[in-house]
Amino acid sequence: MAQIITMPRLSDTMTEGVVATWLKKVGDTIKTGDILAEIETDKATMEFEAFYDGVLLHIGIQEGQSAPVDSLLAIIGTVGEDISALLSGGTATETNEEKVVEEAKPTSVAVEIPAGVKVVTMPRLSDTMTTGTVATWLKKVGDTVKEGDILAEIETDKATMEFESFNSGTLLYIGVQEGDSAPVDTILAILGPAGTDVSGIAANYKVGAVVETPKVEASNTSTPSQVTENKQQSTDNSRIFASPLAKKIAQDKGINLSQVKGSGENGRIVKSDVENFTLSAFVTPSQAVAEATNAVAAVKPFVPAGEVFQEEIKNSQMRKTIARRLSESKFTAPHYYLTIELDMDNAIASRNMINGLPDTKVSFNDMVIKASAMALKKHPQVNSQWREDDMVINHHVNIGVAVAVEDGLMVPVLKFTDQMSLTQIGANVKDLAGKAKSKKIQPAEMEGSTFTISNLGMFGIQSFTSIINQPNSAILSVGAIVEKPVVKNGQIVVGNTMTVTLACDHRTVDGATGAQFLQTFKAFMENPVTMLA
Repeated sequence: MAQIITMPRLSDTMTEGVVATWLKKVGDTIKTGDILAEIETDKATMEFEAFYDGVLLHIGIQEGQSAPVDSLLAIIGTVGEDISALLSGGTATETNEEKVVEEAKPTSVAVEIPAGVKVVTMPRLSDTMTTGTVATWLKKVGDTVKEGDILAEIETDKATMEFESFNSGTLLYIGVQEGDSAPVDTILAILGPAGTDVSGIAANYKVGAVVETPKVEASNTSTPSQVTENKQQSTDNSRIFASPLAKKIAQDKGINLSQVKGSGENGRIVKSDVENFTLSAFVTPSQAVAEATNAVAAVKPFVPAGEVFQEEIKNSQMRKTIARRLSESKFTAPHYYLTIELDMDNAIASRNMINGLPDTKVSFNDMVIKASAMALKKHPQVNSQWREDDMVINHHVNIGVAVAVEDGLMVPVLKFTDQMSLTQIGANVKDLAGKAKSKKIQPAEMEGSTFTISNLGMFGIQSFTSIINQPNSAILSVGAIVEKPVVKNGQIVVGNTMTVTLACDHRTVDGATGAQFLQTFKAFMENPVTMLA
C-alpha cells in the first residue's frame, strides 16, 4: 500500500521548507533509513530520511520549490501501483484546507507577541507522535535559559527524549506541567526578557491563529535546529550536525567536531560544547552505558511493618505503548515456540581467541546476532511480515535488539545486520544501548526491524519465551550459558550449553520452517569459524 510522505517540520519555528536536493528519483528503490532529500528550513539545511520501504512513485515538490509543512512531498509504494486516488485526494484536501484557512482568518484571534518573546510549542519528535508528556522540567519559571540548554524531558510514544531551547531568555511561562500530556503544537512554554507580561499570550494563543510579530533585526548568532539523526562518523566538519556558530568556532580553534560530544537535541553540537571541549571530555558509548547503568536508584519509601501500603505510579507513554503493542501481538498472532540447546564449547574458544587480538572485544550476544542474520538470509520466510492481503518477505536483515531501560523496554535496530562483521555488530550494539539508556536514542534508530533478539542470559535466566515484536514474524529468546554434564562420543563430560527459544507467528512461519532456521542457527553458533567466511 502506497505511503504519502509530507513535508516534515524539522524545527519548532518551521512553517515551510525548501527542497534543496532530491537524492532519489522517481522509480528508485527506497529502503527505511535512506536519505530522500535535503530540505532547507528556516535555520539549516538538513537531510530527510525515509520511514518506509518501497519504490518512489511520485515527487510532489521539485528541487528549489518551497511548500508548507504537511504538504505532499512524495509517495512511496510498489511498482505499478495506482496512486491517482492519492494524488486527486491530496489535491482536494489541500484545496479544502486552503478554504478552511481562508474562512478562519477573519475569526481567528490575533495575538501580538512583544519583541524578544518566543512561544515554544510541543515538538513532534517522531513521525507517529501526536501527543507528548512532559516527564520532567529541568528549568522553572524565572530561570535564565541559554541557547542549547535542556528545557525538559518529553515522553513520546517511542522514547523519552531531551528537548533543548533554541533561544535565550527568561522562562516566563510553563504551559504543560510535569506528568501532563498535550497534543503536538500546544503551547509548552514562553521565553523572553525578564518581567515581560505574557498572560495575554498564554490565554489567547491558539494553534494556527494569526500571530503578529514585530520585525526584529537578524542576529549574527545562529541557532541550532532539531535534527532527525546524529551522524558523527566523518572527520569532515561539514558533514556533522552542529550549529553554524559551533562549526565556525571549531574551525577557528582547529577542533575536529567528530570528537566533540553534542549536548543539544539529538546530539547536535552547540557553541558551548566546542568552547568547553577537551579530549578528556569525549565520552565513548561504553562510558555512556556505564554511567546510565550506575545511576543511583530512587529511594524507596519507608513502610512500617504490619501496615498495608500501596503506591500508584502513573503509566508513562512508553509503558502504555509497550502494553498496547504486546497485547495486540499476543492476541492477534498465533504464537508457537521452538526450543533448541546449543553446544557452546567452540563458541567460547573462538571468542577467547578473537578477544585476544589487540583492540578487539566480541560478546556472545554479538555472535548470536551475527548467526541469526546469516540464518535469516538462508531462511527469508522467518524474516517476514503478515498483512491481511499479502505476506512480505524481507530480503534485507534489520535485527532489533531488546534493551532494558528504566522506564521499560526499547528495541534499537541494527540496519543491514548481515553485512556487518562481529566487531561492527558489537560497536553498534554498544552505541545504541548507550543512547537508549541515556535517553539519547532517536525514533529512526528503533524503526524498521525484521527480526528481534531478546537476551536474558546475563541475568542467569536459562530458558524463557518472548512475545513477538510485530510486525516481525519471529523473536529469538536467548538464555544463559550453563556448565553441566553432557554426552560426547558416548562419554559423559563437562560441557557448556545454551538454550534458545524461537517464538513464531504461525500465519507466516510454519513449524518446519522455524525448525530449519534453528538448525542453521545452531550450525553457525557451534562452528563460529563459518561466520567469518
